[in-house]
This record gives sequence, C-alpha cells and structure tokens, in this order.
Amino acid sequence: MSKKITFIIKRCDNPQAVAYWEEFKVPYFPKMNVVAALMEIQKNPVNAKGEATTPVAWECNCLEEVCGACTMIINGTARQACSALVDNLAQPIRLAPLTKFPLVRDLVVDRQVMFSNLRKVKAWIDIDGTYDMGPGPKISQNVQEAAYELSKCMTCGCCMEACPNVNSKSKFIGPAAIAQVDLVNSHPTGAFRKEARLEALMGEGGIADCGNAQNCAKACPKEIPLTRSIAKLNRETSAYALKKLFGK
Repeated sequence: MSKKITFIIKRCDNPQAVAYWEEFKVPYFPKMNVVAALMEIQKNPVNAKGEATTPVAWECNCLEEVCGACTMIINGTARQACSALVDNLAQPIRLAPLTKFPLVRDLVVDRQVMFSNLRKVKAWIDIDGTYDMGPGPKISQNVQEAAYELSKCMTCGCCMEACPNVNSKSKFIGPAAIAQVDLVNSHPTGAFRKEARLEALMGEGGIADCGNAQNCAKACPKEIPLTRSIAKLNRETSAYALKKLFGK
C-alpha cells in the first residue's frame, strides 16, 4: 500500500457558517508541498472516513513564494503552502485560514485590508508623465540595498497574523504598510510626498498603535527588517510633529 499523509483541515462554507475540522488521507510522493496535497484532495474529494465531500477551497498563484496568495496557518504557523514541504512538517498536518482577515471559505481569506492600508499611507511613487525626462536622480548603494530588502514584501499577511495589535478592536494598519512607507520615502521622487505619508502614519491606526512586540520580523518569510522601518519612522514622525508644532 502506498504511503499516505494525514491532513486535518479547518473548513467553513461561508463567513456565517460554523467551522469544523475534516481529515483527509493524501497519497504521498517525494518533495510534495502542501499545495500539491490540496490539489490531490481537489481531484478526489473524499475524506478519511471514505465520505464524499466538497473540494477544499484555497488560493495559489505563483507557486514560488512571491505572490503570498497561498498563505495559511500550517501546523500553527502562518506561512506559504507552496514552500511548505510535507517532508519537513510534523504530522498530522493541520491547515487553517489566517485569523486576522475576513474569511471567505475554508482556507481562503480576504486580504483587501492590506491593500487599503497601502492606499491609506500613499505607498506609491508619483510621476508627472511617461515622456522622456532624461536620467533619474542617483541613489546611493546603501539606500538601494536597504530599499531592495523592503521591496520583497508580497503582502502575504504573515506579519499581520503575528501582530497582537492587529485585531478586531484595533485599526492598526500593520507593519507591512509602514515598511512600504519607508521604501517609497527612500526614493528621491517618492520623497516629494514624504510629509503626506508621515501625516498618514500619524493618523488613526497609524504607527503609534504599534506595541513593539516585534513578532512581525520573526514571522516575515522574506526576513524583511520590519522593526527597523518602524523604529526609523517612529523617529521621523516625532521629528515631523515637533517641526509642525514649532513651525520650523
């Protein structure tokens, strides 16, 4: 008999339904990841009791830990299903949806709040045209290297899941949006709207709501120095507030 892997998956048909756990036995093959296991369940949606059931709903896209779409809680830790190899996971393998985002169905959540927060802090660089404007401003090697680390963010939601200050009673925008402010403010063109972004960070749900738990940096699959950006922008928002207060 071929080897089988046990998956225990938290399921819910819709946001109003009662969640339940369902067990599946999935045929094993070398180097399989969690996405491959979910695809096996999709091909043959029969649970461990031999009962026909509905295919498990989940999301995936890039399959190379770049898009963040397949992020879920795997054995208690928020991570990407595409890079979670079955051989490296304790069994039985438990899958559950992220808890800090609205549930859609089964393992699918709505991460729209992360993109709304990026809009809130104006995390983009404006241009005044697509015509030839000649060479852009030079950026030092140190700034480029720091910006590259911040640019790795895939809005997967792991940092939000790990942050105790992101919850149903808080409007905290979370570490990902704060780090992206650091990224765009470091760009010479992006710096033109630096103060507008600092204003956004000083508003409701902004940087003052960070409790400095530092869970975010540990949870980030790309090892982005999120706490470094938070500390930097804490200093910059404080300096900006004093500048406004004393008019200098």
